[in-house]
Amino acid sequence: MTERKPPGVSFESWVDKQIRDSEERGDFSQLPGFGKPLPDIDRPYDEAWWIKAKMQREGVSVLPPALALRKEAEDVREAVSGARSEAEVRRMLTEANEKIEAAIRRPPPGPLLNLRPFDIDAVVGEWRAGRGSV
Repeated sequence: MTERKPPGVSFESWVDKQIRDSEERGDFSQLPGFGKPLPDIDRPYDEAWWIKAKMQREGVSVLPPALALRKEAEDVREAVSGARSEAEVRRMLTEANEKIEAAIRRPPPGPLLNLRPFDIDAVVGEWRAGRGSV
């Protein structure tokens, strides 16, 4: 809108009139999320909410590399139970082991890694036992 505030009218009442006119025209009813509850409205206020939301959307981690790798190893361990085939289990564990072994050879900055590569055959055995196929 290029309309300027008329002289002698308070800024607040001029803005309120523009909002009211837009509501009457239905300009706001076409916005995404119209009529839906606000997400996370019940959470306590956090000054950095927008930073955290952006980082989550972008998949950025704030953990030090060693802790991020530990988390990734935990996630892989949990994801193994949902794998559909032994080949998929082996692929997941091999990828995780490559990252772990690289971190062991060249420790990342931050806390100690405290990880060892997965024993792929042992985990595959557990996976088979969990599926009832021995």
